[in-house]
Amino acid sequence: MENRKKNFSEWYNEIVETAELSDKRYHVKGMNVWRPYGLKIMQGIDGIIRRLVDSRDFDEVSFPVPVTKDQLMVEFEHVKGFEGELYWITRGGHENLDVELALRPTSEAAMYPMFSLWIRSHADLPMKLYQIVSVYRHETKHTRSFIRIREIHFFEAHTAHATYEDAEKQMVQYKEIWERLADELCLPYITNRRPDWDKFPGARYTLAFDTLLPSSRSLQIGTIHQYGTNFSENYDIKYADDDGEHHFVSQTTFGMSERLLAAVIGVHGDDKGLILPPGIAPVQVIIVPIPSESEDTIGYSRKIGDDLLKMGFRVRVDDRDNYTPGYKYNDWEMRGVPVRVEIGVREVGSGNVTVALRSKKGKKVMSRGDFVSGVTGLLGEVKASMKESADKLFLSLLTDSSSLDDMKKAIGATAAYWCGSKECADHIEAEADLDPLGFVNGTEDVGKCIVCGTDGKKSVFSKSY
Repeated sequence: MENRKKNFSEWYNEIVETAELSDKRYHVKGMNVWRPYGLKIMQGIDGIIRRLVDSRDFDEVSFPVPVTKDQLMVEFEHVKGFEGELYWITRGGHENLDVELALRPTSEAAMYPMFSLWIRSHADLPMKLYQIVSVYRHETKHTRSFIRIREIHFFEAHTAHATYEDAEKQMVQYKEIWERLADELCLPYITNRRPDWDKFPGARYTLAFDTLLPSSRSLQIGTIHQYGTNFSENYDIKYADDDGEHHFVSQTTFGMSERLLAAVIGVHGDDKGLILPPGIAPVQVIIVPIPSESEDTIGYSRKIGDDLLKMGFRVRVDDRDNYTPGYKYNDWEMRGVPVRVEIGVREVGSGNVTVALRSKKGKKVMSRGDFVSGVTGLLGEVKASMKESADKLFLSLLTDSSSLDDMKKAIGATAAYWCGSKECADHIEAEADLDPLGFVNGTEDVGKCIVCGTDGKKSVFSKSY
């Protein structure tokens, strides 16, 4: 396994391949195959997302993939942001289509014509829908599994509200949902308000959630967008109030992709392989019996496994007879399983188990009863140590700069005061090779712009994926 700190890019690619998360050898470039283990991890992430949004009165939908060119062009500013990335369908069978179709790059043009049919009065509001689907973008940059690809596993929430103030409350709720998700995934992040030239096409403003990888680059792992009435005016989405007057709805969206998985890989992994948060690990506890002629280590292991299964844990007994115990230990460490249990003659004879936690060094012996009753606590230990390590990495990669010279020396992201102008951002990019992630959201910290000296706000700059 490559060294993560010395060669993050090679290490990352090796992890994806060795842990059998994805296969990039599919015959359409940039569209990768989800392998079973990677898909299970992503489904675990999706499950957490569904639980969080369902509990806040969202409903799941599923819209078709194709979008007509006419509907895409309704919001010109929006389509202009994607026009160089669209996949077009021009034929059906042997016949040319009367109307050109595009594979959705995102779903505003697919969903909002239906919103205009579904929303009639204030009683229909708020409307809060989401879907977890594939979106398609002809990415021309260098593709990388889960980070930059052409078929994207995408969560998108779309809401409609009677007033802009109600839509703003939804933006606050999005941040609460995100905070809970980031906690489950043990991911540190910073919330940045993107510059106007880098906001989502058609949005009034965009807030992005960015984390930092050991490569010293930032990775955008979630965004929320305030649309106001920008889309509803173009797609004629109106409601009637109590007096019968019609008003355009205010709208918001929330988007995330399998970049969440990329962040989990990069932030938590080590030179042995993956380290998975317990909430998304396909296998939370792996039990490895060491075969013996004198003791039934496999039977003992299966009884413990059955106890844990009944309690709702995801557990496996690795009774493969064509691999050594040492190989199995390394294999499951590489796959990031939070808790490993080793059972040999000594454990069976004493009624104990030997336990290793993936996020910590060393092993400990526990009684069988204490272990079974204490698995929740052990998984909590793993989560706590993962958060501690991730926070330490994040802070080591985020510095403060008071001059352009400081920015040139920065490793990772750096915070500085910035006036918000494109001219000053371009100057920073030319001098320090760093791009603005935007103003730090939620802080009123102000100072003099690091370039021009006028009033500025605390902002974050970084090389980005």
